[in-house]
Amino acid sequence: MDGQLWLDWISRFTHIATAITLIGGSIFTAFILRPAATGLEPTAHEALATSVTGRWKRFVHIGILLFLISGFYNYFRAMELHRGDGLYHALVGIKMLLALGVFFIAAALVGRSAKLESLRRRRDLWLRVLILLAAVIVGISGFVKVRGGSAIPTESALTE
Repeated sequence: MDGQLWLDWISRFTHIATAITLIGGSIFTAFILRPAATGLEPTAHEALATSVTGRWKRFVHIGILLFLISGFYNYFRAMELHRGDGLYHALVGIKMLLALGVFFIAAALVGRSAKLESLRRRRDLWLRVLILLAAVIVGISGFVKVRGGSAIPTESALTE
C-alpha cells in the first residue's frame, strides 16, 4: 500500500469513526440519557448535566475539527473522479452546508454563550434537529458513494 493510499484510508476512517462517535453520542443523549435523567432531583440532574456537557464538549470540538480536515481532504481527493459532475458537487455542497448547521447546533448545545442559551433551554428539540440533519447527511453520503463517479469522461480518461 503506497503512502497516498494510506492517507486516503486514514482520512476515510477518521471521517466515519468521528461520525459514528458524534452521531451515536447524540442519539444516546437524546433518547436514553436525557429521558433517564428526568427522574433525578434538580440538584443531581444539574450536576449530571454539567458533568456530561463538560466531557462531551471536548468530543464535539475535536470531532468538528476532524470532520473539517478529513471532509475537505476526501472532497479534494474525489474531485478528479467527479470533474464536470454537477449533481455530485451539488449534493456535496448541500451536505457541507447541512454539516455546518450540525456543527453550529452541537457547539451551541455544549457552549456557554448567553446569546445561545435559548437553544440550550430547548435542548431536546435541538438534539432531535441535529440528529435529523445528521441522518440526511448520512443519506446524501451513502447516495453519493453508491452512485460512483461521473458518467462524463474526463480528458485523462479519453486519452487512455
